[in-house]
Amino acid sequence: MKNPFEPKELWFLTGSQGLYGEETLAHVAQQSQAVVAALNESPNLPINVVWKPVLTDSESIHHTIVEASSNPKVVGVIAWMHTFSPAKMWIRGLEALRKPLMHLHTQAEAELPWSTIDMDFMNLNQAAHGDREFGYILTRMGIPRVSVVGHVNQDFTTRRIGTWARAAAGWNEAQNMRMVRFGDNMRNVAVTEGDKTEAEIRFGISINTWSVNDLAEAVEAVPTATVDSLIDEYMTTYEVSADLAPGGASHNSLRYAARQESAIREFLDAERATAFTDTFEDLGALRQLPGFAVQRLMSEGYGFGAEGDWKTGALIRIAKVMGHGLPGGASLMEDYCYNMVGGNEKILGAHMLEVCPSLTTSKPSVEIHPLGIGDREDPVRMKFSADSGPGVVVAMADLRDRFRLTANVIDVVQPDEEMPNLPVAHAVWTPQPDFSTSARCWLAAGAAHHTVLSTQIDLETWQDFATIAQVELAEITAETTVHRFEESLRWDSVYYRMAQGL
Repeated sequence: MKNPFEPKELWFLTGSQGLYGEETLAHVAQQSQAVVAALNESPNLPINVVWKPVLTDSESIHHTIVEASSNPKVVGVIAWMHTFSPAKMWIRGLEALRKPLMHLHTQAEAELPWSTIDMDFMNLNQAAHGDREFGYILTRMGIPRVSVVGHVNQDFTTRRIGTWARAAAGWNEAQNMRMVRFGDNMRNVAVTEGDKTEAEIRFGISINTWSVNDLAEAVEAVPTATVDSLIDEYMTTYEVSADLAPGGASHNSLRYAARQESAIREFLDAERATAFTDTFEDLGALRQLPGFAVQRLMSEGYGFGAEGDWKTGALIRIAKVMGHGLPGGASLMEDYCYNMVGGNEKILGAHMLEVCPSLTTSKPSVEIHPLGIGDREDPVRMKFSADSGPGVVVAMADLRDRFRLTANVIDVVQPDEEMPNLPVAHAVWTPQPDFSTSARCWLAAGAAHHTVLSTQIDLETWQDFATIAQVELAEITAETTVHRFEESLRWDSVYYRMAQGL
């Protein structure tokens, strides 16, 4: 996956005023530049922070924020009120802000100079109340933001800023995302439907449909040399079954899967799309449902939604951008079966074919097995079990008047026994706080059965993303109870209905 952070920037805006003279402002500039340098030296920030000259009046604030809002490289703005920056100066600029905002509440020096402190020091280091003035105007104007409190030499502070930076990058991806749908949704399924126009208004995602036979034509046009090159790569990267290997009885099926992979990638790149969907009910002239090809493309960072589920496909791409460079992965997932033995409840997640190998550090096997739906040739797929570790599953639902994200913190575990007869990649997990509470809350939220499972990013990243997007996030964690969760859903329904206005 190409680094989504490399060309991006976070702008650092420092608030002050001219009351204390040029010498003080020079100190403000020097100290805010030192803060930016510390942020850029931290390994916790995935995006470069760019210092901007100290802002001391309404005109300069407005100009800088308008410039940030119109600059495609800028994914977010960090604001710090180094000295007392009267908040009325910020009103025009904040009204023009179109990028995510993080309010950093910090101080140039972590420790007070107890024995030498005087009023000059006090006047220079006024963030303790300068930021409170800024917080007031943000709240009065209803500006969504994430506030981070702490000194930049603290690992916690830079980690928290890094989390927000990833969420801001995820929002930037959504704002510029194009999705290709090969065919429509699976018939009669409710949760994969949704308002694509509203999705573009709310998230910025452009979702459009192409005939699956456009893809089928592209598949047939893939050069033999391209297929040969991919086969060589497969043989090196995976444990390819003997019947799929060159000379095997089913080798042509693997070659067709390679054609699908190459054709879909070229199709998406030509449309500048980073996510796609398909459905087994609309395969046109395709000889097999893309399985292996989808898994390969997801591992490269593309989002994918099965059965035409564009909402989940978008979430997967967003999750992959937010988690780029971190250990673990993100994948399409579906709650399939339960182990309901008392005290050992687990969820088995999988899909027909399309689970991303980024969830494992093991070497997947590549196999061919029958598929009882789709009325096509047996498809090729990777098989593996997801690595153990913490994760989160997130679903998006269209509730007519709004979108709701539902997130459950989980622990991915290994299956109790080997599953040699299960012909698909899979993950097994225990949901927090427990199986019954998790399932009851998930059902109460109307959350989808298709999810994105991420073992790269945590719930806090999704919280920041929801704050930036101003979208509801229903959270199921270790502290969740059914009663409080259902009560929070009722309050959220009122809030988000009222927040839309009449």
